Amino acid sequence: MAKIYSEKPSNSHTFKPKTETINFLLDYSKALKVSVYKGLKFESVIN
Repeated sequence: MAKIYSEKPSNSHTFKPKTETINFLLDYSKALKVSVYKGLKFESVIN
């Protein structure tokens, strides 16, 4: 009944994102600002 999880399953895939995708996500996270006012959260993208 015990299952060995140390072996990789035969259907596992490794994904490698493009450099442009990583840069886009990092730039977006740097531009995102979350403000809290009276218990409400406001998200704004600063460009």
